[in-house]
Amino acid sequence: MVETSEDKGHRFRDLHESGCFVLPNAWDAGSARLLEQLGFGAIGTTSAGFSWSAGLKDGAASRDAVLANAATIAEATSLPVSADLLNGFGHSPETVAETIRLAGELGLSGGSIEDTTGDPARPLFELALAVERIEAAVDAARKLPQPFVLCARADGLFAGLKDFDDVILRLQAYEKAGADLLYAPALMTLGQVRDVLAAVATPVNVLCGIGNEGSVEELSGLGVRRISLGSTLYRAAMGQMMQRAANALHEEGAFDGLAGGLTPGELNELMRGD
Repeated sequence: MVETSEDKGHRFRDLHESGCFVLPNAWDAGSARLLEQLGFGAIGTTSAGFSWSAGLKDGAASRDAVLANAATIAEATSLPVSADLLNGFGHSPETVAETIRLAGELGLSGGSIEDTTGDPARPLFELALAVERIEAAVDAARKLPQPFVLCARADGLFAGLKDFDDVILRLQAYEKAGADLLYAPALMTLGQVRDVLAAVATPVNVLCGIGNEGSVEELSGLGVRRISLGSTLYRAAMGQMMQRAANALHEEGAFDGLAGGLTPGELNELMRGD
């Protein structure tokens, strides 16, 4: 029986009700099909991985391109898909709401909204506007026909700022605004994760691979509900295989670095025939 967007939305929301799960992030349809085959229960997109795969800087892809990529990923897998929607592709709450509506119309089961401006001189939206943006996103999500997990991101640490108290303040404000999930990328220590969990009651997402300590088991034990991978899988694929293997071939004439890849037959088994 083919699941509807509503079915997937309920399944995705249920994953956030208890326990802890890992949300791997795909950058295209092929990577999504591989992740599904490995047994993950849901998939996130990575805006950075998608942009890099298109030869663009992180954040340079348009809303249309990001949403089209998310739709392609959703069509390629039977799993619920949550989209990395950056800052909603505009400053106004109305634009953020429109982005959530468009994501929902594609059948996505969730999405994240950052509080970053894109301006290095003023990296974050003022708190009052940032809260209005999350309120607008929450309102748009609630109007969708399927459940949609709205993740609110406090990106101060990720933007290079050092004010951890402001991160906590923003997460608490986004919680009051109605976000379903809270996310502060670049928590570097288990102590910071504990502080976030102690400050809010809403489920928390933690990003792996940015320097944070701990394992899935340790983060789960602390009470983290979701662990996302962001662009780490894309960066690992490019660094460990593509760059190093190609460099060894170019510099040394050695094929050793090409070993260990999936065979054409294995990849064909993962992909559709149409």
